[in-house]
Amino acid sequence: MRITFCQGVLALAIVINLLILYYVSRLQQRMLHRHRDHVQPSSRLLPVPQRPGVTVIIREFEDFENYVPDVVQAFLKQKPEQPVMVAADTLPYPPLVLPDAPNVQLVILKPAPDQPAHVSRPDMYVKTEYVALVPDGVKVDSTRQLDRMLEEFKANQGRVQMVAAPVQSLAPLQCLNLKVSLRKWTAEYSVAPSTRLCTALKGDAVILLRTKDLFNLSTPLAKPLLTSLFIQTSLRGWTVRILDVSFSSAHQPLLSSSHNQWKAENRAKASRLQLFRDFGIKRVLLEDGKQQWFGCSKETPRCFGTVHDDTPEYLYQNRWTPPCCLQALRETAKYVINILETSGVRYWLEGGTLLGAARHQDIIPWDYDVDLGIYLEDIPNCDLLRNVESGSIVDEKGFVWEKAIEGDFYRVQYSEHNHLHVDLWPFYPKNGLMTKDTWMDHRQDVEFPEHFLKPLLPLPFAGFTALAPNNFRSFLELKFGAGVIENPEYPNPARKKLDKGK
Repeated sequence: MRITFCQGVLALAIVINLLILYYVSRLQQRMLHRHRDHVQPSSRLLPVPQRPGVTVIIREFEDFENYVPDVVQAFLKQKPEQPVMVAADTLPYPPLVLPDAPNVQLVILKPAPDQPAHVSRPDMYVKTEYVALVPDGVKVDSTRQLDRMLEEFKANQGRVQMVAAPVQSLAPLQCLNLKVSLRKWTAEYSVAPSTRLCTALKGDAVILLRTKDLFNLSTPLAKPLLTSLFIQTSLRGWTVRILDVSFSSAHQPLLSSSHNQWKAENRAKASRLQLFRDFGIKRVLLEDGKQQWFGCSKETPRCFGTVHDDTPEYLYQNRWTPPCCLQALRETAKYVINILETSGVRYWLEGGTLLGAARHQDIIPWDYDVDLGIYLEDIPNCDLLRNVESGSIVDEKGFVWEKAIEGDFYRVQYSEHNHLHVDLWPFYPKNGLMTKDTWMDHRQDVEFPEHFLKPLLPLPFAGFTALAPNNFRSFLELKFGAGVIENPEYPNPARKKLDKGK
């Protein structure tokens, strides 16, 4: 069969097109692999630092008024090749006018749906062994400032994990100790015995530390930056040393108007609130003895949801009852007991509540309600208990009295919004034993001899004095077993055991 000239040209064109498609396909595959290698540089958590030196990180500033470009220019004036990273949650507006230099990066921390993951990872932009966290408005007087900080860090290597250079301002930098208990949802600040070595700082400072240490923190650049940093580092046992090196401030005050100051303070409060929520900090004790609460109140729901299998959700998180919840339970218990006493209703601490009084003179640190026993025949003496038969009552203090839906007992809730509560269990004597009409599936929910209640004796509990069965040790061992006071355990060990080593 003869092939015409046109057929030959057509066949050649097809072959050439196939070769071109093959070449383009291989080229695309190569580019794809190269892009993947760039997005996932290694299987390690962090990229390996490429060179010695310090990267300046500017994280905390207000987008509506700041001096970030001036700070960047000041560092570059002293050292043109100085790596600088400005980190912001979202793209600042008005826009930051930063130098157009390869060693200056603006990193947006909020992931964008059209960008690969590494774009919003600040650790991908730092190629030096060390970082310096620099506040807004800092004035750079010499190239030696960062060099001296690095020298001091290396001289103290193994003894401290961070060094700090104060920024001269109206309030001097203060050295504090910080103790964080995630189990108790608490951060406690105190004045450090040393003015140079501590676990937290109050005031403005430039902080220098290893890059790998910063980016191995769970949230390395969360705001407020120093609050976040020191909570995380104190949990790891790190310390910071204040150096003789210092930086001056180019602008005092940093914000030029009272309106901008008000905006900044509100943002700082919101950031602090969000940080403590994210970290699970409900109570902060300040170095001056004041307390700040970031948990539930009468106007908000309690900090945990419905309890299943006698094991609240926080126990699975290796935490105990939030301190705001304990405080609300103490307040409710004291209030209810006062009402019962003034009304002539005989009561006593019951079950786990009595166990807490015997062991801690308080509520058990992981308990989530308060139990009181009452004499059934005394209920008519209390108007609130008598009247709840026709529906729940919100009293003048905002506590909610109601008949429980789970059985024949009463419940007093902290508020309409917050359902932390005290349960009142009506007992009555029968053949020398105290019994009741509603029984729960608890090992301690058993009948007991009435002689434990004759007489009732005072017992310290939750900051006040309450009445309890006489010979409460025998009473508790009857209900829970021998040695129950000395051997604490979670309410349902089959679900969650208490780690007694912590």
